[in-house]
Amino acid sequence: MAAAVLRGDEELLTGRWVGLVMLAMLCASCGNGDSMESIGGPTMGSTWSVKYVRHAGLADPAQVRGEVACILAEVDLQMSTYRSDSAIERFNALPANDCLAMPASVLQLVRVGEHLSAQSAGAYDLTVEPLINLWGFGPQGRAEKIPDPAAVSEVMQRVGYQHLHIDGNRLCKDAAVEVDLNSIAAGYAADSIAARLEAMGIHAYLVEATGELKAKGKKLDGSPWRIALEEPRDDQQVAERIINVDGYGVSTSGDYRNYFLQDGRRYSHTVDARSGAPVLHDLASVTVIHPSALMADGLSTLLLILGPERARDYAQKHAIAAFFVLRADTGFIIRTSEAFDQLAGAKN
Repeated sequence: MAAAVLRGDEELLTGRWVGLVMLAMLCASCGNGDSMESIGGPTMGSTWSVKYVRHAGLADPAQVRGEVACILAEVDLQMSTYRSDSAIERFNALPANDCLAMPASVLQLVRVGEHLSAQSAGAYDLTVEPLINLWGFGPQGRAEKIPDPAAVSEVMQRVGYQHLHIDGNRLCKDAAVEVDLNSIAAGYAADSIAARLEAMGIHAYLVEATGELKAKGKKLDGSPWRIALEEPRDDQQVAERIINVDGYGVSTSGDYRNYFLQDGRRYSHTVDARSGAPVLHDLASVTVIHPSALMADGLSTLLLILGPERARDYAQKHAIAAFFVLRADTGFIIRTSEAFDQLAGAKN
């Protein structure tokens, strides 16, 4: 769960899935009637929050809260793997060679997942839910331990994005695959909330949905929204880099929040669909900055799966603003892509 701790004039907020810290100076009001509003609450096993500059005549916090609640309830009903009545879980329950009409938002995410899968040669794959459960990280997860190789081989028969296709408004499968949208659903939610704020005339905001961020404009005092990129530690919070964000989504994927240890090795919830196992390299976390929070969400997962060298090459090839943290015997090693250096330099 996320928790907020006030430290002087800064607010520190960490997400359950990501190593991000949002730094926002809070100002109650100004003489012209403008104010900084801050709302939030629980959602999907984690939290959400919105900070926005309210000018005279714009929506009050109760109105914004209601709009955000509607968006998050819809995302949960459509995309959650933790409720059997969600659209995606009803699809997952179908046998092979069947189809189900799906909301446009779900089809959008499946198309994004297909694109990321093709670009990563199948390392990133939305159909990994059976593997996530087998390794003990999903809603139907077993004990957190290394599963029997025979069990992995059996489950791998039900994994593969190539078994999915879209037919009009229907999602279809030619094998008994199960789709897990958790690697992009929160980013989609952050983008959706930001779009709703824009429609309400709110153009200066910081949105957080289960750790995924979207920021635009300036705070009430004219200063930028500032995001601190956190070291991938599970014992304390240490900000490694602080950046200004305006018009971008920010997402971090890491191996330090949800994992188990066995025989001295760390097995995280990030699974490589090609091997059927959690990643076992030295890349501890990846942060991606992208105009779309949805794409930042998916790309941070994709890069984490690829590992240190392939991820950096991928980021360079596709001009992705990425911040890498690697584990080493002496601590952590920081690497950045050229796009990240250009973006961070321009905004700080």
